[in-house]
Amino acid sequence: MSIYLPEGYRSSLDLYETQASISFIKRVFEEKLTKALNLKRVSAPLFVGRSTGLNDDLDGKAQAVNFIAPCINKECVIVHSLAKWKRMALYDYNFYEGNGLYTDMNAIRKDEKIDNLHSIYVDQWDWEKVINKQQRNLDYLYETVSKIHNCILETLDALKERYPSITTTLSKELHFFDSQEVLDMYPGLDSKEREKALLKEYKSVFIKGIGHDLSDGKPHDDRAADYDDWNLNGDLLYYNELLDCAFEVSSMGIRVDEDSLIEQLKLKNEEYKLRYQYHSMILHKQLPYTIGGGIGESRLCMLLMNKAHIGEVQSSIWDEETLTYCKEKEVIIL
Repeated sequence: MSIYLPEGYRSSLDLYETQASISFIKRVFEEKLTKALNLKRVSAPLFVGRSTGLNDDLDGKAQAVNFIAPCINKECVIVHSLAKWKRMALYDYNFYEGNGLYTDMNAIRKDEKIDNLHSIYVDQWDWEKVINKQQRNLDYLYETVSKIHNCILETLDALKERYPSITTTLSKELHFFDSQEVLDMYPGLDSKEREKALLKEYKSVFIKGIGHDLSDGKPHDDRAADYDDWNLNGDLLYYNELLDCAFEVSSMGIRVDEDSLIEQLKLKNEEYKLRYQYHSMILHKQLPYTIGGGIGESRLCMLLMNKAHIGEVQSSIWDEETLTYCKEKEVIIL
């Protein structure tokens, strides 16, 4: 069993207040995010054709749930995320520079190792925005991350006003670090241990540059080669005092252009993907330059409500040992 419940933990909200709070958080945060980034809501697929190359490969190891639909005689895969689909949608829907889209993304990640923060069911706000070539820089990335951070803080303030029993605090000051810089600060720790040490000190952090090998010969974390530019991406994390851990809320970045796509596919020995329509359109500069990411819906609810287990804010499937343990601790799993 890989979960932990702090001694004496009790949720500050009962079951019905929890459900109402989930709805409140999602409504308020969506309103703030769409205004801050100039986004419009669109409908999104639960599955895509395997041959399209549009599914997110995550770390390149996770296997998608797949099935064959006899009615159309095509093999389909349940999405891992919509990282590539969104960029194609911006092109198909004729979004123009400075505008973007967001959607409620639901996914199944069957190979996920479940614990307090992870489930095989994933729900997140997937968003993507059209930018120009000159905006492919760190200043624009950091400006966008700061806007998302402010949306989270404002949502927390609204939640605490509605439910005074919630006492969650988040640091308003957001700190930016390069992944190599973090390794240099904590050379004796692995990446997850480095994150925890960093977050205990700085509380609210964006770690950029995820995908390339660092000086120890390993990346800070694995990233697919064909959506984020590894020099212009990163993770937004907060220190979770209840669980004493680094708590990732969002992974995002400026997307690959024609040059970084080729470079990163070569590093992963995945040049074969260049035959897919999506990749070919990037090479031929047909798809717009974009920035985008995913923001965990259950993750954000869990963080803001100070819940100890993600199963308290989402309905998924858990092993019997986890369910028994939570029941003994009087923690309600949805």
